[in-house]
Amino acid sequence: MSLTSTPISTPSPQSLAEDLARCARGEQKALKHLYQQTSAKLFAVILRILKDRELAEDCLQQVYIKIWQASSSYNSSKAAPMTWMNTIARNQALDHLRKLKREPQMETETLDLQVDQSSSQEQMVTDRQNSQEVHRCLKTLNDNQRRCLELSYFDGMTHQNLSNQLEVPIGTVKTWIRRGLMRLKECMTA
Repeated sequence: MSLTSTPISTPSPQSLAEDLARCARGEQKALKHLYQQTSAKLFAVILRILKDRELAEDCLQQVYIKIWQASSSYNSSKAAPMTWMNTIARNQALDHLRKLKREPQMETETLDLQVDQSSSQEQMVTDRQNSQEVHRCLKTLNDNQRRCLELSYFDGMTHQNLSNQLEVPIGTVKTWIRRGLMRLKECMTA
C-alpha cells in the first residue's frame, strides 16, 4: 500500500473504533481499511521521530502489526482510537530509535512477530495509565495550548500546518506548544 495514495480526510472515531473491533475479530479487510484511513498521520508522527523515510516505513509496518495484535485490548472509554494508535506509533518509533542507538551497525532484515505476552500486557497497562495521566493534564492547559498539542502530537500536524489552520503566526504556535509542554511536564511530575 502506498502512502501517497492515502486519503487525507480525518476518519471519525466511531469508524476507527469499528475497524479496531473488526480487527479484533480477525477481519483483515478492517486492518487494510484502518491502514488506508490512518497511515498518513501515523507515518508523520513516526517520521518526525526517526527522521528517515525508509526507517519510518519499516516502523509503520511494525505499528500495524502491533495494532492488529492488540486490537482486542482497545477500550474506547480509555482513549480515542486515533490517540491509542498514535501512542502505539510513537512508542514503536522511540523503541526503534533506542535500538538504533544501541546497535548502530545492525540492519533490520526480518520482523520478529513473536511478542512476549506478559511484557506486552504490562506495557499496555503502563501505556493506558500514562495515556490517562496525559489526558488529565491536557485538561489543565488553556484551549490554544491543548489544541496545538493535540493536533501536533496526536494528529501529526506540522507547526506550519497548525499556523495555517489556526490563522496565527508560526511563532505563536511554537510558543503555545512549548508552554503547553512545560505545563504538561509540571502536571505529570507533580
